[in-house]
Amino acid sequence: MIKGTTKSTFLLLAFLTLSLSASAQSSSGSTNYLLYGLIGVIGLLLLVAILMVAENLLHIEAKQMGVDKSGTNYSIFPNGEEIFKGKSGSLPSGASVTALKRGHDIKLAGEAEKVINADIAGTTFALQPQNFIGISPIPKVTVEKGDEVKAGDPLFFDKKNPSIIYCAPVSGEVMEVRRGEKRSIKEIIILADKEMKHRTYDLPDLATCKREDLVEFLLASGAWPMIRQRPFDMVADFNIIPQNIFISTFDTAPLAPDNSFIVEGQGAAFQKGLDVLNKLAGNKVHLGLSAEGASSVFAGAQGVEINYFSGPHPAGNVGVQMHHTSPIDLKDPAWVLGVQEVLTIGKLFAEGKFDASRVVALTGDELDAPKYVRTYQGANVGELVKGNLKGDNTRLVAGDVLSGKQTSADSFLNFFDDQITALEEGNEFEMFGWLLPLSPRPSVSKTYPNFLFPDLKFKANTNTHGEKRAFVVTGQYEKVMPMDILPQHLMKAILVNDFERMEGLGIYELSEEDVALCEFVCTSKQPLQQILREGLETMREQA
Repeated sequence: MIKGTTKSTFLLLAFLTLSLSASAQSSSGSTNYLLYGLIGVIGLLLLVAILMVAENLLHIEAKQMGVDKSGTNYSIFPNGEEIFKGKSGSLPSGASVTALKRGHDIKLAGEAEKVINADIAGTTFALQPQNFIGISPIPKVTVEKGDEVKAGDPLFFDKKNPSIIYCAPVSGEVMEVRRGEKRSIKEIIILADKEMKHRTYDLPDLATCKREDLVEFLLASGAWPMIRQRPFDMVADFNIIPQNIFISTFDTAPLAPDNSFIVEGQGAAFQKGLDVLNKLAGNKVHLGLSAEGASSVFAGAQGVEINYFSGPHPAGNVGVQMHHTSPIDLKDPAWVLGVQEVLTIGKLFAEGKFDASRVVALTGDELDAPKYVRTYQGANVGELVKGNLKGDNTRLVAGDVLSGKQTSADSFLNFFDDQITALEEGNEFEMFGWLLPLSPRPSVSKTYPNFLFPDLKFKANTNTHGEKRAFVVTGQYEKVMPMDILPQHLMKAILVNDFERMEGLGIYELSEEDVALCEFVCTSKQPLQQILREGLETMREQA
């Protein structure tokens, strides 16, 4: 970049010099004025060239020193955010913001009203072994049909790793141990009691207990599966001490739950959960906050390093925040948790009970009343949306529209789900497709004048508006990926099983949600999340 800028400047100077000579030979009256003017222009261009070279050298030095990702503007000139600081006036004094430019916000109709309905908790709940990456398909089940269990009682454990216990989210009667293909355990279904009963624990003293004792208690209590490990998004390895633990307190995905609203009134439990995690981390617990505004519970958290982020989706993804704070690799893994997982761990130590309650956002324009409901992990989907659907031609998604999974009314929420999205099925043929843009739709393409209406909220359906095509290089992924990663080259390396290129191109830093937006903008209609998971599983087997 420096070489190109310098070369262009010298070519322009040479051109001006030749023009000056020619003008001086052809005219005598106005030569002096032209001469002075061209000398001024040449001096100005030289100054610009020097400043541009200095600017580039400053960026290169900051990158080599590893300080270019702190959110500080390492530049000779101030940026717009530094000039107009009024936008972030609510931030604490001295707080730095990592401003992410690449990405895209998909604004959909059907945002949940910020009122929690506690009357739709549901009656049946399930724990599904396939929600946990790396667990054997046939774990050791410790209960049978008809058994009575309390919230926190063990349901199964992995035969390859029996120390990690997976426990019941609610108390009640075991209705069924449902099996899938090849006799694998699909889900363990519990009919919940009207009044919740909790398993009792002998709590360790958090202030005086050793880290080893704390780990042992979390394993035995059933709270350990709340902690995931990157790379691979698997249940955390209790044999390692991670240098960093990351928690993102905001979600920028379409119609995502507002964690600042969910955590209201639960500040003590959240802080207790952070205290537990501080005991587990080798270095720091990192809390990612939105620069546009965050709950006082998050902003006032103690014993953690708070990092502010701004920008479009996927700025709220924990993987993106890790990349700009402390990147990971296979030899330097990190642990990650969601806000509601931290609350469960905090309540375990604050109240002495395993509380798997969850606030779930019911979203989407196909709902009569999008709202929040208070339920428990693994709730039945049909019970949560009963009587709330506008019609029958609806697809239910467990999660958001980008990274969620299609579900049905007789299915159950996955272990980490906190959102259900109801969308209209896009199963009708669209005449001439994009050639006749008859209705507004979420898109990054300039074919539709969406950019003229930045606040317009769309009614989306599931139509992909095209079929899978040749996987061509378009540069679309890089425009929405706020990480120093080349996703298109990475995907092609995964498809050909090129282990060295996969590792070199940063596969260990990614999870499916990080490439979901790339999949949305993909002209080739490639299943990027599926491809990435296949690559991660390949690398996990090789590790």
